[in-house]
Amino acid sequence: MNFIDQAEIHIKAGDGGRGCVSFRRERYVPKGGPDGGDGGKGGNVVFRVKNGLNTLQRFRHRRVFKAEDGKAGRGKNQHGKTGHDLIIEVPPGTVIKDLETGAVLADLTNPGEEWIAARGGKGGLGNSRFVSAMRQTPRYAQPGLKGEERDLALELKLLADIGLVGVPNAGKSTLLSRISAARPKIAGYPFTTLVPNLGVINLSDGRTMVAADIPGLIEGAHLGAGMGIDFLRHIERTKVILFVIDASGENPFEEFEMVRSEMERYRKALTEKPFLIALNKTDMLDRDMIERLKKTFSPKTKAPCFISALTGTGIPELLEILYNMSRPTTMGDGSNVAQTPILASTAG
Repeated sequence: MNFIDQAEIHIKAGDGGRGCVSFRRERYVPKGGPDGGDGGKGGNVVFRVKNGLNTLQRFRHRRVFKAEDGKAGRGKNQHGKTGHDLIIEVPPGTVIKDLETGAVLADLTNPGEEWIAARGGKGGLGNSRFVSAMRQTPRYAQPGLKGEERDLALELKLLADIGLVGVPNAGKSTLLSRISAARPKIAGYPFTTLVPNLGVINLSDGRTMVAADIPGLIEGAHLGAGMGIDFLRHIERTKVILFVIDASGENPFEEFEMVRSEMERYRKALTEKPFLIALNKTDMLDRDMIERLKKTFSPKTKAPCFISALTGTGIPELLEILYNMSRPTTMGDGSNVAQTPILASTAG
């Protein structure tokens, strides 16, 4: 299945059913009174969050969605049936915007959550509703009202506890496959990851968290270079950012600064989230190099974790730190913030 995280659609609620013009036709009652029933209400268009969905793929080939019209009223004061609501299922994290103005109309995150995007039109009144002392046999009824319709833009922002960011080929996909059941494409060349990947991490005592791996960022990404910038929206909701840095590269600290700078230029709020640095591929380093990296990173930023996604070195300690950081703790004023303990390197 292709990963689609943006879509534009047109929705239309059902029209109300027409009211009925009818008169009683009974034996021995040649001039029966009006008995036309009301039309039924049109169905609503409702968005509903469905757990397990993680793409807007279904909207790629279908752009128009219409709810059922209400049925017309009938004689003997029978009202028309209400049109069925149209339920549109979307993944958790779907943001719905007005296509013309860009205004956010709904932000749907919780499974089962619903939002009525367009309301069906009211049914028209039958002729029995217009009887009065001056008008005993009204021969008209109301048409149903039109249902609401609008153009919408859908945008998916994946929900995850941890967002993995870094340059291409830093080892993010290898790390995700090591810590979860996700199986992203892995190869020894840049831009192997073309779409975001989600993985559920199972820790001890039934604890879990979700990690999102997005395509790698390169210099100039905020201007559209590379591919990762198109998917940075998916880490806007994450609780913690994990910078996965290639410790065997020419200058790991410059790599970290470049990635962080591109994120800041895209959206400053991303760099205000709690973060952790994982220096990956330490299986390729000797102890002297690890000590030099400690001295380079520690005075300027939080102490990094030294890991090897390939061999698993340092991974258990990394996950415990991430879990603690991603779980909110209540402050004295009642507000919630992510736990950000003083981080110690996992390399001995």
